[in-house]
Amino acid sequence: MGSGFFGLILVLGLFLKPLSCQQQQQEQLQNPNSDGYFISEFYKGMGLTSSLSQIYNFSLPVCSWQGVFCDAKKEYVVELLASGLGLSGSIPETTIGKLTRLQTLDLSNNKITALPADLWSLGSLKSLNLSSNQISGSLPNNIGNFGSLESLDISSNDLSGEIPETTGSLVSLKFLKLGRNRFEQSIPSGILNCQSLVSIDLSSNRLTGSLPDGFGSAFPNLKTLNLAGNEIRGRDSDFLELKSVTTLNISGNLFHGSVMGVFKEVLEVVDLSRNQFQGHLSQVHFNTSYRWPHLVYLDLSENELSGEISHALNLAQNLKHLNLACNRFARQEFPKIVMLLDLEYLNLSRTSLTGQVPADILQLSYLHTLDLSENHLVGHIPSLRVKNLQVLDVSLNNLTGEIPVMILDKIPYMERFNFSYNNLTFCATSKIAPENLRTAFVGSLNSCPIAANPVLFKRQAPGHKGLKLALALALSMVCVLAGLLFLAFGCRRKNRLWAVKQNSYKEEQNISGPFSFQTDSTTWVADVKQANSVPVVIFEKPLLNITFADLLSATSNFDRGTLLAEGKFGPVYRGFLPGGIHVAVKVLVHGSTLTDQEAARELEYLGRIKHPNLVPLTGYCLAGDQRLAIYDYMENGNLQNLLHDLPLGVQTTEDWSTDTWEEDDNNGIQNVGSEGLPTSWRFRHKIALGTARALAFLHHGCFPSIIHRDVKASSVYLDYNLEPRLSDFGLAKIFGHCLDEEIVRGSPGYMPPELTKPEVESPTAKSDVYCFGIVLFELITGKKPIEDDYPEEKEATLVGWVRELVRKNKASRAIDPKIRDSGPEDQMVEALKIGYLCTADLPSKRPSMQQIVGLLKDIDPTASQ
Repeated sequence: MGSGFFGLILVLGLFLKPLSCQQQQQEQLQNPNSDGYFISEFYKGMGLTSSLSQIYNFSLPVCSWQGVFCDAKKEYVVELLASGLGLSGSIPETTIGKLTRLQTLDLSNNKITALPADLWSLGSLKSLNLSSNQISGSLPNNIGNFGSLESLDISSNDLSGEIPETTGSLVSLKFLKLGRNRFEQSIPSGILNCQSLVSIDLSSNRLTGSLPDGFGSAFPNLKTLNLAGNEIRGRDSDFLELKSVTTLNISGNLFHGSVMGVFKEVLEVVDLSRNQFQGHLSQVHFNTSYRWPHLVYLDLSENELSGEISHALNLAQNLKHLNLACNRFARQEFPKIVMLLDLEYLNLSRTSLTGQVPADILQLSYLHTLDLSENHLVGHIPSLRVKNLQVLDVSLNNLTGEIPVMILDKIPYMERFNFSYNNLTFCATSKIAPENLRTAFVGSLNSCPIAANPVLFKRQAPGHKGLKLALALALSMVCVLAGLLFLAFGCRRKNRLWAVKQNSYKEEQNISGPFSFQTDSTTWVADVKQANSVPVVIFEKPLLNITFADLLSATSNFDRGTLLAEGKFGPVYRGFLPGGIHVAVKVLVHGSTLTDQEAARELEYLGRIKHPNLVPLTGYCLAGDQRLAIYDYMENGNLQNLLHDLPLGVQTTEDWSTDTWEEDDNNGIQNVGSEGLPTSWRFRHKIALGTARALAFLHHGCFPSIIHRDVKASSVYLDYNLEPRLSDFGLAKIFGHCLDEEIVRGSPGYMPPELTKPEVESPTAKSDVYCFGIVLFELITGKKPIEDDYPEEKEATLVGWVRELVRKNKASRAIDPKIRDSGPEDQMVEALKIGYLCTADLPSKRPSMQQIVGLLKDIDPTASQ
């Protein structure tokens, strides 16, 4: 009886125990001071989807929920992992901000827009991950309350304002990720207190200023530093003390100095791209103790490196990624990189490479990307290991021959490819899309041989030998008769057939006109019957037999892909003429009242005008009523691109593709070194002085004098040696008396005030002076002549703004911040005063171009040699 009673009690206890636990859990969830209640309210307030709510069974103990981890006693939640659950909106107050023992919180990859005020009271928090959400606003100073925090990741949000100085209170912090937000101003100096940091990522923000003093020595354990995509200024010396860093990414900033100073012994990943670093890459090997075998990733693209590409790169035998594009290396043959057998990415575009692509590039079997575009490479495209190849760009070189079949077969499976603007041939397969043929093979010849019928070469099965023998005899008799006929008539036709064979290519090009071409703003027609019948005159190579057909070939039928610009006089195209002549072809689309003989005489006269600061006219072509002026191609673009159209370091096909600068012992500027920096005063003064000399020569050195009529930033080009050269001089004469009034009176923003008066019919030398003054203002201020931001004034033009500052003796406020610290400020102010004289309202008050040359030379006599 007693044992039965106790058994009943035991059974009832086992049955009632789960009910008791469940009741306790329900009480805990209903208890507004329990962790389970706070988390359930958090999920409900954040719109947890119905599909996920089935996973989170709120009837179970909170410590058993997915992503929830409690302490040993199951009393408090210490970890909450809710990444990628589709949570959206603002986090409600009095939810997760009340988890007093919480150490890890991961809410990444959701759609959270705002944080609760009580979140910042979680003093026990060691890891906080809010990345990849939609959180906006500023980061509060309360972040300093996280005294135990070791990892902070709020990257990929929409946070703005300054990074709080109170981040310096996070003395235990090891990992800091604030990248891909909109933080502004400078990096706070308080961050120097976080000496336990192992990784810093502040990339893709809007940070400016310089690094805090002592930044390099403040983090003895730092392994990763990512400051990419900001506007932080500094020098190579800022990184001298970062001796433990293995990954350094400072791309897309405004750092300058010697590239040597950045390389440290333990670096494995180096990205210095899109800055202003200088020096010779070879010096890294000879002047530092850098250990090349550690290097895995190297990107030095879009800097101002000079000299030759170092052979020391062969020591980096573990290198997988190499990008040296868009620097100012000297002309050189393809670097020896055959020892880099693990290389997966190679970009040497716009590095002034000459000669042939070496055949041993075949050894780079892991290559995923190969970009050799915009160089001076010749010869054939060598065979490549195409198994892993996804990107191939060899455009804008002088390559010849056939594109290897194995590469053509790989094209349908590649991400990107470009063979344009070479002299290549290929046989297109049906797998290459027509759109790719139009865009990636511009200037290449699609030529397939006549395919033999493979059926004729198949081995026939034995049988019917007698019938075959009879057929063979009959065929032999036919062949004999045919041979006799050939002997009778063959000799008479031999020469004719040979001539037809030799001239077949020419006949293929001898297409009939008229030819019509169109750009975004212009349609022009060359009314000629046969392209081969219209000669092209090249002044210095009169024996070259070049025709309009060659111009069509050189410019891919004046394709928009070869269009460099659309100027006031007409479109300009790029091309390679026979003999390797690299030219820019300007089409003068506005017609002419001159006869062909008169136009040819004017063009030949302009071709004889030579000056170091003028773009030489190479030749011309008279195609029907159309006049085409052919100029030397200027590889480094024009002043418009340099100052306004492109961010510093971003380049087009006509931008910084060749040589570099350096100052010699006599302070003269030669081909390598810092004096050629677009952000240096010395460089801009050099452009101003060269342009002034060109105009002075046209006004005072030619008889009769030549009025340019269209002086502006886009008319000033930079040649291979970065010397300024003025283009488009004398073109008005080619049109005779039929120029439109709009063209006669100048370009928008550059129109002298006297040309707005109806009684003034044409520009004078003083009109050119006025326009030069505007260009001088552009060089010193970095601003456009119209439609730009002119601080402190509501003037609608650059001229009005600068002249007002000069009158108030505040000219220094107009100086471009990019050049302010690169030279004596008083010299820049004096140059602005010269521009003030040039832009006087009355032409009689303006100096002559000869006087302007003297004034500019007086500013800096050492730079005018």
